[in-house]
Parts: sequence; structure tokens; C-alpha cells
Amino acid sequence: MKDVIIIGTGEQAKIVADIILCAGDRLIGFLAGDPKMRSFLDRPVLGKDTDLNRFRDYWLFLAIGNADSRERLAALADGVKWYTAIHPAAVISRLNTSVGEGSAVMANAVINPFARVGRHCIINTGAIVEHDNVIEDFAHVSVGARLAGEVRVGRKTWIGVGATVRNGICICENCMIGAGAVVVGDITEPGTYVGVPAGPIEKKA
Repeated sequence: MKDVIIIGTGEQAKIVADIILCAGDRLIGFLAGDPKMRSFLDRPVLGKDTDLNRFRDYWLFLAIGNADSRERLAALADGVKWYTAIHPAAVISRLNTSVGEGSAVMANAVINPFARVGRHCIINTGAIVEHDNVIEDFAHVSVGARLAGEVRVGRKTWIGVGATVRNGICICENCMIGAGAVVVGDITEPGTYVGVPAGPIEKKA
């Protein structure tokens, strides 16, 4: 059994707290961005999110939806142990498949053979990560998103709710793929992409 402290007190923290308990580990408390917060989900708030290095004796998890914030706090870490949150109802292939430290794989998500998920990623409820995918660090694959085989998702890219990515596609870092979008060609420039087929949102002059 692992003793876990969650960094964050938002919606992601609720889901990860449930995963920790479902996995049979122990949720000790939280670190919050709000220094005035004293408790969350009937557990104590033990300090600020930037205090993470005070808790090296515990397993820590960054339950923060914003990728920039996750990256910033991870960069502060010095010698901490990162908890990897995998819901018992997730399906992860045992054939040459890896999930990086500090990542979350939520209920009914599927990660198939030869896929690689990086550090501090979120594979959300019911998402499908097919064979030979590469999900780079701090990326987020949202609820019900479907990535066909041999897809590469860049660092800090967010795949929106119910989005679909065709096989063999590469999406660069720092992209936002809108809910329900269908990506049928490589995306090489950071930005926001929506629609069927997915295209960039034009910046206003």
C-alpha cells in the first residue's frame, strides 16, 4: 500500500482520489494552490502546491488539468516519488506498453500493445490509445477520444472530448484539438484545431 498526497484540489483531484482508493492505496491529503484552504474531500490540506519537496516520504501526484501548471510544478520537484494512477477498470496491454511516472489512466481507458505514454500525462475516462502510439510528456487525451494506430501526440497537447485521430498521424506539441474534431492529416504548427476534418482556428487581426 502506498501513502499518496495529491497536488491540486480541482476536478482532476477528485478523479485521481477515487483511483487511489480503488487501487487500494491510502490518500493522505492534498497540497493546494490556495494557501487558505484547510481541507478537501474530508482530507487535510497539508500545504501549498509549491511545498511538494517537503513530502519526499510520500508518493505525490500532480492532479492539475493545465499542462503548463503540471510542467511548472514538476520542474520544482527534487527527489520526490511520483505516483502513477491507474484505475483498476483501465485496460493496458502487457505487450511492450509503458505508462510514465506521474501519469493517470482513468476508468475504461484502453492502451494497446507497443504504445508509450510519457510522464505526467492524462488518459481520461474511456479514451482509446491504439497500438504503437506515442503520447509525449504532459499531454492529455480527453474523455472518449480515439487515437488510431501509430499516432504521435506532442508534449502538452490536449486531445478534446470525443475527438478522433486517424492512424499514422503526428500532432506537434502545444496543440488543442477541439471536442469532436476529426484529425486526418499531420499537424505541424501549435494552435487550436476544430471541426471535421480538423482545421486551425484563424487568429483575429
